[in-house]
Amino acid sequence: MTATQVGASWRRTHNCGELREDHDGAQVTLNGWVQQRRNLGGIYFIDLRDRYGVTQIVLPEDLEAEVKLAREDCIAVTGVVAKREAPNDRMPTGQIELRAATVEKLSTSKTPPFEIEEKLDTAVELRLQYRYLDLRRPDMQRGLMHRSRFIGAMRNAFLKREFAEVETPILTKATPEGARDYLVPSRVHPGEFYALPQSPQIFKQLLMVAGMDRYFQVARCFRDEDLRADRQPEFTQLDMEMSFVEEEDIFAAWEGVLSETFRDSMGAEIPTPFPRLSWREAMERFGSDKPDMRYGMELIDAGPWVPHSGFGVFQSIVEGGGRVMGLCVKGGSEGISRGNIKKLEEVVKTYGAKGMAWWKPGLEGGAAGSIVKFCQGDSGAKLMEVMGAEEGDLCVFVADEEPVCWKALGALRTYVARTLEMIPSVDGADQGGSGPWNFLWVTDFPMFEWDAEPADGGKPRYVSQHHPFTAPDDWELAGDPAKMGSRAYDLVLNGWELGSGSIRIHRQDTQAKVFDLLGLGKEEIEMKFGFLLEALSYGPPPHGGFAIGLDRIVALTLGMESIRDVVAFPKTTAAADLMCHAPSTVDPHQMKDLFIQHADLPRPKEDGSKS
Repeated sequence: MTATQVGASWRRTHNCGELREDHDGAQVTLNGWVQQRRNLGGIYFIDLRDRYGVTQIVLPEDLEAEVKLAREDCIAVTGVVAKREAPNDRMPTGQIELRAATVEKLSTSKTPPFEIEEKLDTAVELRLQYRYLDLRRPDMQRGLMHRSRFIGAMRNAFLKREFAEVETPILTKATPEGARDYLVPSRVHPGEFYALPQSPQIFKQLLMVAGMDRYFQVARCFRDEDLRADRQPEFTQLDMEMSFVEEEDIFAAWEGVLSETFRDSMGAEIPTPFPRLSWREAMERFGSDKPDMRYGMELIDAGPWVPHSGFGVFQSIVEGGGRVMGLCVKGGSEGISRGNIKKLEEVVKTYGAKGMAWWKPGLEGGAAGSIVKFCQGDSGAKLMEVMGAEEGDLCVFVADEEPVCWKALGALRTYVARTLEMIPSVDGADQGGSGPWNFLWVTDFPMFEWDAEPADGGKPRYVSQHHPFTAPDDWELAGDPAKMGSRAYDLVLNGWELGSGSIRIHRQDTQAKVFDLLGLGKEEIEMKFGFLLEALSYGPPPHGGFAIGLDRIVALTLGMESIRDVVAFPKTTAAADLMCHAPSTVDPHQMKDLFIQHADLPRPKEDGSKS
């Protein structure tokens, strides 16, 4: 009987993580991969692995000589379960072993290019090239299984709340949503293209017009943008939309869904309701619209000290409409050396600041620092009061336009917290799931921002802070666009943006005016959004929604900062698939069918640059 026959004796009765002491004496069959092979004086011990666990197999020498097993061979083993003479408490199956009577090779394996083990230390490129082997590693499989449980629990939570799961098109129309589209040429319509969706945004709004008042979808999305550790060109989000709602309804729905999902998928309890900050308060206090609330060290307005300082540089910046802001790093005088202060200066310059001032206060005022001569006597006492500083602290300052102060000091806050190990470690799903899980709603984002150098080379213009379908605070859009507020909101977890949402524009006149403020001409509006404006003329309900990045939240709940290890087949930072060798050239006949001519173009390097 061969291993490929239907109903053959090789089919497993149990998995490799299942057997325990109460199976002692049972005859079973296991299937799996040879993880290790050890010869102990005529008896061979095999660690047999599948995605459920590892079981020790005992083989007599004559049986091993007959089958000649190698690492990663796929085998079937039949035998009797027995208690181990020397149990291994580090393994769930460590109280037993399987004494093999028969072994059948289901397939053989070449020598793998790397060890199939946890905490693998090998090049990422090699792992991606042999991703199917990388995914055999137990930690990778646990990640994918956690992802499956998490998404399943979230889907169940929405279904319980009477949401309907509706699929929206993948082949759709190119619309401006902030990133480049992936385009698909049409064979039937020469010279015309579909676009892969950056999100289901417009379709889910049309579902609200259609009366599907509670929608959700596990949606695949595609964005042709520069990649980094937390981005992939294709990604998955849990997308939802509701009709006849305000912001509080969206927040309550998501808090309930996430609370239930964390409990059901990993046994974790998260407190609700989540705290909220307005966008301006988040920027003013933390220098970020996605602040990590697990530690303090908030930004401080040093403006009240400036008139007392005698420091002309700071005074002129404030008189010119700028600000002087800072951080007080408790114990930073010892924790951060002068050499490390140069690194802090590099951080703020990366975010647009011209430089950084610093001061280490002493008992009687200035002790050391680049501005120490302005921190003596009453001036030093005033600065200590403003900064909440004491001897042993480090105060750092940025003087510039308000947005530069925010961003530079926000980045510095994160850098210092990591350097001084102020950020609590996370117990993810593998460690019991206790977190900490610090959720935060950030609300009231600006409606528009000024783009002085558009990526498309066009004229400077206003662009949407979120997207052009976000409702404004004022439906009439009166006043200065730079000062208009929106009804947009983000959800943040431990300093990472999980997703964004908003109350949408359901009035045709308001939507048309937003397009106009964004510099879109009538013909362009009609070509790109005519169908949406038409739909908004047929009694659309007030509606809003939100979408959460599933790759990101799954990674965070495992204590990871990169989404790559929770995506089965990810791309590199050059958007390349090293296993399938995609993207690739195609057959000339396919190009001809699509009316496309090939041109020799520079190919991107791994870092995304052209060669």
